Amino acid sequence: MRSEADGSMPHDPASLLGRLDTLARCTDGAGVLTRLYLTPAHEAAIRLARGWMQQAGLATRLDAAATLVGRLEGSDPDARTLLIGSHLDTVPDAGRYDGALGILAGLAALERLRDRDIRLPFAVELLAFGDEEGVRFARTLTGSRACAGTLDAALHLASHDAEGITLRDALSAFGCDPDRLGDAAYRPDRVIAYLEPHIEQGPVLEQAALPLGVVTAINAASRFIVTVCGEAGHAGTVPMDSRRDALATAAEMIVATRGAGLAWPGVTATVGQIRAWPGGVNVIAGEVEFSLDLRASTDALRDKACAALFHEWDAITAEHGVTHSIAPGFSASAAPCAEDWQARLERAAIACGLETKRLPSGAGHDAMAMAALCPIAMLFVRCRGGISHNPAESITGQDAELAVDVIVRLLEDLAAEGIR
Repeated sequence: MRSEADGSMPHDPASLLGRLDTLARCTDGAGVLTRLYLTPAHEAAIRLARGWMQQAGLATRLDAAATLVGRLEGSDPDARTLLIGSHLDTVPDAGRYDGALGILAGLAALERLRDRDIRLPFAVELLAFGDEEGVRFARTLTGSRACAGTLDAALHLASHDAEGITLRDALSAFGCDPDRLGDAAYRPDRVIAYLEPHIEQGPVLEQAALPLGVVTAINAASRFIVTVCGEAGHAGTVPMDSRRDALATAAEMIVATRGAGLAWPGVTATVGQIRAWPGGVNVIAGEVEFSLDLRASTDALRDKACAALFHEWDAITAEHGVTHSIAPGFSASAAPCAEDWQARLERAAIACGLETKRLPSGAGHDAMAMAALCPIAMLFVRCRGGISHNPAESITGQDAELAVDVIVRLLEDLAAEGIR
């Protein structure tokens, strides 16, 4: 039998990892975990999580964007609300901890306080968002944007999935009222902050031999579709020195992309998709399309790296006698985590006898959207090999419980601090 660290050991069904195992059975995939937004698997996951929340004494509701909300009232009816959450949806053939850990770790913390008869002065709401991954529809962060009050409802509702089902119709079929998406928005003056526990999805904490990390910011990200236009021709008759080969040009552009990621500290630059036309084995490619995902710790660094890379691409395409165009796609500004909340998480960890490391998040999270509403904080949990979006995604039960320890201590410290 493999160890608990690789996620294969059976867990107590009542434990945090046991619940995560149970939640992983809510899937639309055959033999894999695939839980997309507004699918039967998503509905099953909501039903399961809702039951656990209600058992813990939380009042539950489903908002118009299909975000499951569990509320624990505080002793002061005039106090504001602390939000804790993450997402229930997954990528296809996913791991079981991305997203779900944050919801269930928050729930476990509230259960510990209940078991110790501790009532917080402020209310806590657990948020189980449904569309962080953005896999099914052409939009993402629907639930968290709705809660933050920044959702472009018309744009999101008109998006459709691969079968042509619009988000509007999918929400209606799910029992939600798409015309009331605006009602999901929180009032900024009634919210204390948003905390998102999450697996790291990277190797930094494992390399540092630390179980937990405090996130400094969620990196800025921009995506583009690049089209390179040359001239198709016969592979055997067009001389090498007179070709306008779109694929050879794109290859140099992709190598330059990797070079940009290596040259700029704090920047990642990735080409994840490429297509060539006409696609014949004996035909020089006349057109190539590839993707670019470029991320950086700040908006300014991202924009500078993009500008430098695009300038290098100009030189490459000019040398080959081809043209290229760059179409912008998804873009998100960096979302800094509040400095005082980083410090609070560190103090809570120290009180639990733990050392932490500050680090940025290269992956996007619901916290990016929630930053428009209130201060955000993120607590990372070490994951084996930094592997995520993969069935091999793995954390230990010990690390998960340490995260709960820190959340509990944070909640107690907030109460002692007089946060209302």
